[in-house]
Amino acid sequence: MCGIVGAIARRNITPILLEGLKRLEYRGYDSAGMAVVRDSELQRERESGKVAGLEAALADRNLSGQLGIAHTRWATHGKPSRHNAHPHLSTASVAVVHNGIIENFELLKQRLQEQGYCFHSETDTEVIAHLFDANYRQQPRDDASRLLAAFRATLAELDGAYALGIVHRDYPQELLCARMGSPLVIGVGSGEHFIASDPLALLQVTDRFIYLEEGDHAHLTADTCEMFSETLGDAGRSKPVYDAGRLGSVPSARSNLSTQPVSSPVQPAGSDPKSSSGCWSPVRRPVQRFEHGDQAASKGDYRHFMLKEIHEQPEVLTRTLADKLTPEGQLLTAALGPKAAELLPQIKQVQIVACGTSYHAGLVARYWIEGLAGLPCSVEVASEFRYRHVAVMPGTLFVTLSQSGETADTLAALRFAKSAGYLSTLAICNVPGSSLFRESQLRLMTHAGPEIGVASTKAFTTQLAVLALLALVLGRESGEMKETAVEEAFAALQVLPQQVRQVLELEPAIAELANGFADKRHTLFLGRGVHYPVAMEGALKLKEISYIHAEAYAAGELKHGPLALVDDEMPVVTVAPSDELLEKLKSNLQEVRARGGRLINFVCQQAGLNNDDGIRNLPLPKADELVTPILYSVPLQLFSYHVALVKGTDVDKPRNLAKSVTVE
Repeated sequence: MCGIVGAIARRNITPILLEGLKRLEYRGYDSAGMAVVRDSELQRERESGKVAGLEAALADRNLSGQLGIAHTRWATHGKPSRHNAHPHLSTASVAVVHNGIIENFELLKQRLQEQGYCFHSETDTEVIAHLFDANYRQQPRDDASRLLAAFRATLAELDGAYALGIVHRDYPQELLCARMGSPLVIGVGSGEHFIASDPLALLQVTDRFIYLEEGDHAHLTADTCEMFSETLGDAGRSKPVYDAGRLGSVPSARSNLSTQPVSSPVQPAGSDPKSSSGCWSPVRRPVQRFEHGDQAASKGDYRHFMLKEIHEQPEVLTRTLADKLTPEGQLLTAALGPKAAELLPQIKQVQIVACGTSYHAGLVARYWIEGLAGLPCSVEVASEFRYRHVAVMPGTLFVTLSQSGETADTLAALRFAKSAGYLSTLAICNVPGSSLFRESQLRLMTHAGPEIGVASTKAFTTQLAVLALLALVLGRESGEMKETAVEEAFAALQVLPQQVRQVLELEPAIAELANGFADKRHTLFLGRGVHYPVAMEGALKLKEISYIHAEAYAAGELKHGPLALVDDEMPVVTVAPSDELLEKLKSNLQEVRARGGRLINFVCQQAGLNNDDGIRNLPLPKADELVTPILYSVPLQLFSYHVALVKGTDVDKPRNLAKSVTVE
């Protein structure tokens, strides 16, 4: 949940690291720091607070070099402060940046203290720096692979999750990195290499990336990249070293990817005893071109990333649907993967696992899958799923949802499911190179593009669009849906982007509704049927970015407890499309008005609800029932955004939260 960026080049990399931190700040923003190697000296600067504080501190120092690492933090061990900020040093020789959690750090810390190492922070990361230094000192001084051997010895002792970047002052041309349970990519330049938690951090310098896989570590120089894994490689495989200056063209991330087999004058560290014995094997990883331009990390003319991403939804919904439907509106089953045709007839039920906003998308999908396909569907929070005894019924498809594809709890659930007897695994994700995508048998891309605002918007609606398509595939396969019904559903999805554009035009009216929330501290959200999860998502958005306590209830549950909270200080927001439950919902709204509650209703134009004292209605375009959960999510996003503006909060970087939750 923190951000790493590092570089080895033949130019000053300080501006690159600083710009990378700015682009990674959505991943953590309670402190930031940078360390560079120059003239065999390790120089470091750290500041608590946001990256702007570090930038101001750097303006007063001549911190420059051709090798360096930097970090922006979201606190796990130790409060947000300057002394807990990364990079962490050991003996002024080693600098480490780390994402993740080292579970055995207390035992390691005790041992290192007994060896004479002094600790200056409350973090688990400082243990890594001292452990590396201790292992380095144990290696033969004349060993050419001393640095890499010390790194491997350190990795072997770490339990938990990590993405690591390490530099040593005596090796000004070498950068070490590794990943286990936390994402890390290598950026490939011309005569330079970079590392980062997210490709977005490096788009100002490259659009070519290598996604390290679980258990990988790498040794980088300006010209070469050596990658290794604890998993044995294929016999006779050529060495995985390339000359960055001779890569030539790079395949698209959407194509079948393969490593560029280019020779290099630098030999892999295969002479190391651990490598030759098979503990560390050279590996190949494909070089992928990032398909979104550098503008993906820019707000453009928008005030916030969140607002930009809300307004991008017509475009990304169109893109998400385009590669899964033929021009005639027929669903391409092959979009699921080459094994889809074989697996689909065997599916008897569906298990969805996700976290946060993605969990709400799964709850919507349960209504669709059971209603359209007639298949039982269960939805669970990933952080709870793998800690109970699960009864797996034959023919169950295991579906994971994640924007980043690196959500720790969801990944752990997937890995558990692969040995639990599920029929197959399906990942619905926004990042093609992510762990979730690579480790699943079936895959569906959402094509939302980079989402930088911490509060998810376009990732949610594109997940819903893909889940709707999945429900239609299952409905057609099961025979529950006639072909005419499937065609009508496809038609509804194809006009959805235009309907979202119509909703976005209502932003001034939505902003006016938000003005009444300047002094509010609590809100209830209500919905019925498939729109109850939509209300849950609306409540989550409001609490995430405005810090207003918001809870969602199925409207029929009001009289079973929540009605006790309703008074003229407790606004109630309802999701009220014109469907078979509308009349039931109207009765629930009367219960609110009878207790003096103030209502804000997002309603269909034909719902027949009138503005009155204490009642404000926002009419939305009439739409097919299949797509109303997607359509009605958009005004709730805009509403939360404008309430946050009224409250004066940091919309894109809400307190205590970070975008990618890569730790449990």
